Amino acid sequence: MSTQVVVVGAGYAGAGAVKRLEDELSADVDLTWISENDYHLVLHEVHRCIREPSVESKVAIPVDEVKSASTEFVEGRVTDVHVNDQVVELEDGEIAYDYLLLGVGSSTAFFGIDGLQEHAHELKGLDDARAIHADVKTAAEAASRDDPAQVIVGGAGLSGIQTAGEIAEYRDEHNAPIDISLVEGLDEVFPGNDPELQGALRRRLDGLDIEILTGEFISQADAEAVYLGGGDDGPGEELAYDVLIWTGGITGHEEVHGVDVAQDERSHRINAEADFQTSDERVFALGDAALVDQGEDAVAPPTAQAAWQAAEVAGENVARAVEGRPLKTWRHDDKGTVVSVGDDAVAHGVKLPGIGELPISVFGGPAARMLKKAIAARWINDVSSPRNALNAWESM
Repeated sequence: MSTQVVVVGAGYAGAGAVKRLEDELSADVDLTWISENDYHLVLHEVHRCIREPSVESKVAIPVDEVKSASTEFVEGRVTDVHVNDQVVELEDGEIAYDYLLLGVGSSTAFFGIDGLQEHAHELKGLDDARAIHADVKTAAEAASRDDPAQVIVGGAGLSGIQTAGEIAEYRDEHNAPIDISLVEGLDEVFPGNDPELQGALRRRLDGLDIEILTGEFISQADAEAVYLGGGDDGPGEELAYDVLIWTGGITGHEEVHGVDVAQDERSHRINAEADFQTSDERVFALGDAALVDQGEDAVAPPTAQAAWQAAEVAGENVARAVEGRPLKTWRHDDKGTVVSVGDDAVAHGVKLPGIGELPISVFGGPAARMLKKAIAARWINDVSSPRNALNAWESM
């Protein structure tokens, strides 16, 4: 019987690993790819669909345009993994494996904030972007200049900034009566990053007339308002909203919570060594689903860039495990950050092939916008085709 390799997840980690496995596995190994969606989503550009839903066709790439004909694709939701039996359980069946690679991504962390999960949109997929677009449009249609629609975006990290920027561009393109507030519990937008980058992002958010509220965490939410701060004296400052979006953190997917491999007790992200092997030698994990060891008590960042890089080595390592060869270790190489803010973008610490890090640490304008487009186009080209990359270029 041939060796069975199974990959779960169609995000950056899963799609990238499948491409590498197809190059590395011998012909007598069967490769099965499982995902609940029959497309690979270019997630770091999904915020574009909030402003213009037609962009969906550019950022959702059918799996048949990613995988080779020899790779079997199974559309279905994974509900559990039984490592002792080496079986992946689906809602309507199960698939046996000899080696398993988990790249299921992450889900949104609501941190136990009362009412937040029940009332807030998240942005983890196309359905989320569609729902945000529809609710923003409906709220704007019911509003007036004297009583504008109130949109609150919780969390001023990468996703929150890009989401707020797209809603602002929608407002301006449609001359819609919308007020936008970006709420961040820490003291600055894009927390933990370079102060010059934070300042550049803040200026662009200000330029889009987005109110920035920092220094107070959302402590509670109901159907009409969120509350900032608070304590024994009450729930805190009340902010009414028509549309609420939460982008404030990530946690492991429910389907990995019960998997019998070592994982973080709080987030349920799977612990993986620098070679992506978990506490079970036949199970590998990468991307947002995993805490991949990077030495000195550090783990790989939960970014698209890290997942792209990791997928190359993880795919090769699964093939090496099949053949009984030594595994490679991986270290994330930060090639910089590019954040879109509506039609503009800001870049920081960018490294270019053959050049290294650019002498200008932070820059925006046409160069940053072109770089943002190029990053998306390069990934789409690598994972599917030049035709798809060219088709997506104007929408990025």
